[in-house]
Amino acid sequence: MPVSGVAAPVGGGRNKNRHHVRTGAGRRQCRWSMLSLALFLSFCVCKPVASQKKQEAASEIPIVGWWGIPADESTPERFRELKAAGIGINFSPYPNIQAVEKALDAAQKAGVKVLPYCPELKAEPEKTVRRLMKHPALAGYHLADEPGAGSFPVLAAWVRKIQAVDAHHGCYINLFPNHAPAEALGTATYTEHVEAFLREVPVPFLSFDCYPVLETSGRRSLRDGWYANLEIISATARKAGIPFWAFALATAHNPYPIPTTGELKLQMYSNLAYGAQTLQYFTYWNPDTTTWNFHHAPIDLHGKRTAVYDRIRQVNAEIQHYASVFLGAKVISVEHTGREIPAGTRRLSRLPEQVKKMDTGENGAVVSLLEKGNKRFWVIVNRDFQNPMKLTVIVSDEVKRVLKDGTLVPTGAYSQEYEVDAGDAIIFAINN
Repeated sequence: MPVSGVAAPVGGGRNKNRHHVRTGAGRRQCRWSMLSLALFLSFCVCKPVASQKKQEAASEIPIVGWWGIPADESTPERFRELKAAGIGINFSPYPNIQAVEKALDAAQKAGVKVLPYCPELKAEPEKTVRRLMKHPALAGYHLADEPGAGSFPVLAAWVRKIQAVDAHHGCYINLFPNHAPAEALGTATYTEHVEAFLREVPVPFLSFDCYPVLETSGRRSLRDGWYANLEIISATARKAGIPFWAFALATAHNPYPIPTTGELKLQMYSNLAYGAQTLQYFTYWNPDTTTWNFHHAPIDLHGKRTAVYDRIRQVNAEIQHYASVFLGAKVISVEHTGREIPAGTRRLSRLPEQVKKMDTGENGAVVSLLEKGNKRFWVIVNRDFQNPMKLTVIVSDEVKRVLKDGTLVPTGAYSQEYEVDAGDAIIFAINN
């Protein structure tokens, strides 16, 4: 059953966590959706000093709040609060189409988009879409979360009905993570599940959820297979020629702890390093259920902000300064360093010609080479979400460092020794 009590769309609904707790066919982890990568405002950076160069302006990276503002809290003030946290798209299930329209009107006043689900969208898709499609705050249509392969034909027919009326707004369907059991997937392997979905269901992007930070007896660890999941989703999306969307966990529940800033950064920067073009948080508002012991969402059950609200606001603001790097970028390679590398990934085999030496230490890093037009960016993500990483990098004179405010600075202005915070990223423009 869905967390809110609203009838679940095809594919299971909101309790995304069951398979994450290793109980079989359930789940509940991330989801949301949106549609165009250009739904957002331009961002600007402060005027650089003489030694710095400002990156060209870029649209903002779309960020979704999954299980967002409830229907009975749909006011402009609440949507402004959402936007202040750096979230520009709200996904909520609504009890009826009237509640959707109320939310759209309130969201428009705050400059936020809405990705809704309501029962009418399933019962009368064409009629419902005609009623909603011209609203300027509409981001798309949420259809299903973590469907099994047996639901793909039904979903495909549903998507086609909607697209026949509204080809502009996309349909959102979020997939299982790779640790879901075979009986939930409906296929022999996870790769087959993802490929079958894209083969059968005509969606404009690929979305999946996988929450990597677990807590057992007070000890936090990284889930085996999380990076392998990113490998599969990223490669499949590239092959299909569509973008992919990925999650970070913002709400604690069994067996996931209250997220630290380092854990949030690790998830978001790893997603971006693998090429994600839209980011999602599960959840924004605390789900009103005791099933999974949800707690410490950015907004709690009483509608009050928690420490996690400030953490996602900080992370989102930082990420947007890097929109000129990540938004619209093509992944050339993603590899890993360290004494041991995650299962399903590849060890770094060679450095760009502009990089003479790199040492990330034993704990290792994600190392991504991105291309955007005639520019290339080298992204290094500290894979340790609890401790800073000592990084040594020796590069050619033409290489620039992309600072946290989006400006470019010659690497010669810095020493060759860097400290990268827990889960954080450092970015170099290697041919700007």
